Amino acid sequence: MKRPISKTLLITRAGYQQLKNEHDELWFKKRPEVTKIVTWAASLGDRSENADYQYNKRLLRQIDGRLRFLRKRLENLTIVDYSPQQAGRVFFGAWVSIEDDDGNTLSFRIVGPDEIYGRNDYISIDSPMARALLKKQIDDMATVQTPTGSRDWYILDIQYPDANS
Repeated sequence: MKRPISKTLLITRAGYQQLKNEHDELWFKKRPEVTKIVTWAASLGDRSENADYQYNKRLLRQIDGRLRFLRKRLENLTIVDYSPQQAGRVFFGAWVSIEDDDGNTLSFRIVGPDEIYGRNDYISIDSPMARALLKKQIDDMATVQTPTGSRDWYILDIQYPDANS
């Protein structure tokens, strides 16, 4: 799955570790396995009609592309840890609970764009919702521009996962 290059280079410590683990899994486990299969398939002779060779060679190129992306991305990311000055306000890494005028509630964590994949409870710091909530406090109202017009949300709760450590 190809992920877009994002503009924000912030990431939580857990998100950074997850990307690092993906890199290590690809580099130390997956790539050597696929390389062995490619070497074995190549030794069988005619590569033009060898499905094992062609499929695994393509897979190896995909792995190498993802590894290049991860190395460059990990090198440029800035890990953001909780700071006591953030207490009581919405900043990067916060878990936020909000409610609209109709009583609909949402809870999510504001994280870097590299962390939102596969998670329904994370939103990117680059999203309109996150931008509207930044620096707000409990009971503040945030107006979010949506395709159907603006919508008001009220902040119910703000938590930081690392605040107690």
